[in-house]
Amino acid sequence: MSDGQGVYWEDSGARDGIPLLYLHGGPGGGLGSRGYVTKADPSRYRILGIDQRGCGKSTPLALDPQHDLEANTTSRLIADLEELRAHLGIASWVLNGVSWGATLAIAYAQAHPERVRGVIAMAVTTTSRWEVDWITETIGAVYPEEWELFVQHAEQAGLGYRRGETRLVEAYRQLMRHPDSIVREAASDAWARWEDAHIAIGTGGFQRDPRWDDRAFRHNFVTLTTHYWANAGFCDPPLLERMERLAGIPAVLIHGRLDVSGPLRTAWEAHRRWPGSRLIVDEGEGHGGSTMVKAWRQANDDMASHVLAGTDMS
Repeated sequence: MSDGQGVYWEDSGARDGIPLLYLHGGPGGGLGSRGYVTKADPSRYRILGIDQRGCGKSTPLALDPQHDLEANTTSRLIADLEELRAHLGIASWVLNGVSWGATLAIAYAQAHPERVRGVIAMAVTTTSRWEVDWITETIGAVYPEEWELFVQHAEQAGLGYRRGETRLVEAYRQLMRHPDSIVREAASDAWARWEDAHIAIGTGGFQRDPRWDDRAFRHNFVTLTTHYWANAGFCDPPLLERMERLAGIPAVLIHGRLDVSGPLRTAWEAHRRWPGSRLIVDEGEGHGGSTMVKAWRQANDDMASHVLAGTDMS
């Protein structure tokens, strides 16, 4: 990138197909095992993926002292996407985003609507302050035992955190910036256990994310997630307050009714304020699942037909 950061990207599918950019979750989740390439028809799409700066195969990682974490913001990620688009000579593309990737897709589309042919978003989030406080504090009412351990860790870490007085996500952000690696290790482990707890509902028997076993991945993921979440995704004003910028961009929003990690309210509000969007609510799934993935594939098929034929998706 123009500021010296190395950003990894992948290119597959039909070279002359409809450009499609996949935006992964997290923040900090990375492309991983490349499952995203199976969600679109490679004969119709040119399928692109990017490890957002500071994670995956991009360098340096967020946990590296050489990485300028303060420069890792949503506006900088959007600039990275624009640099990639210009480098590849792509005029416009379809965006796919899951969870945090949905936030980034919406933010990019609001910044550059003329570059977006359509959006498919699954497990829709906008990373607002309300959403972050929900996932780190409010849903403790659903998982009181697990949340008690989560909050106790912050209280006992020596930062002076007191529940109800300051934000829990800010306490964990500070812990992940602590100079003592033992403190960072314990905080990332506590965070991972909490994530595994609240994401379990409606995700097909999910118990533990195997990626947590990779210590470097876990540290990097939690560093980036707390950095973004403590700052409401660096989206100011909030994305839901500027949805009018997306008028004319077709979209399919896919969300699980049982998603306690990211309540349906966000996807519903986004749909209400996004002319040309379609909301698919999966009544039996949470923050992702097999039937939601099936809907994701179908949405990409429908989007390709719409783009190629120039017809209305509604």
